[in-house]
Amino acid sequence: MLVETDRDPAPTAREPARTPVWRKPGFLRALAPLALLIAWQIGSQSGLLSERTLPAPSVVVEAGLEVYRSGALGDALLVSGQRVLLGFVLGAVLGVGLGIVAGLGRLGEYVIDPPLQMLRTVPLFGLIPLFIIWFGIGETPKVYLIALGVAFPLYLNTFSGIRHLDPKLLELSRVLGLSNGERLRTLVIPGALPQILVGLRQSLGIAWLSLIVAEQINASEGLGYIVNNAREFLRTDIVIFGLIVYGVLGLITDSIVRSLELRALRWQPHPPR
Repeated sequence: MLVETDRDPAPTAREPARTPVWRKPGFLRALAPLALLIAWQIGSQSGLLSERTLPAPSVVVEAGLEVYRSGALGDALLVSGQRVLLGFVLGAVLGVGLGIVAGLGRLGEYVIDPPLQMLRTVPLFGLIPLFIIWFGIGETPKVYLIALGVAFPLYLNTFSGIRHLDPKLLELSRVLGLSNGERLRTLVIPGALPQILVGLRQSLGIAWLSLIVAEQINASEGLGYIVNNAREFLRTDIVIFGLIVYGVLGLITDSIVRSLELRALRWQPHPPR
């Protein structure tokens, strides 16, 4: 006689435990800026920080709302964003292209590397008078200054990434009879991609720094114009607000590249977050 017995239900896959909010990277990364803002506000309200030298965050927010309601902020973001985009694309093409040429051969290195190493030590502010003489005071010198600042980190990282490729892989490509284009597409670029993406993040940060310099050239619109105009009227709150906007834009673009990096290099092991 068969006796029915209770059987445990079939085991089911456990759902992954949800990470608490206080352990998520976004929350942890926000703690330090939040603590800094609180200390800043307390220091301003207590009188430790001069209102004229460093207004409280609440005052800066009010100044930002003032600029936003006037419609100047939206127009400035559009103009400055266009300058950064054009300068970044031009500088990225130039930096990666020169890095590939210099990295693939000794002749390219001897021709390209020495002048670029000298040029990258020249401060951008020192080039402003020369760019004004060459290109006038329109948009062209602004875009070229940004492109110049962008090109150097991408060049250095592309060159370094190619030079650190395994020589055996390059030799294998010659044995297999790959053309230069095939070797570049299937071996060189993928192998140097981690370094190139590091240079991309550095270049985006420098693009916004270069924008601040570029918008000193007779700018009549853009974020630099708002900051310079506020300086003339001793509006420290608007100056600080403009600088914060620069920083936020840099953080946003860096986050975009970080996401792109994780997607493009998902084959690489990443440290736990």
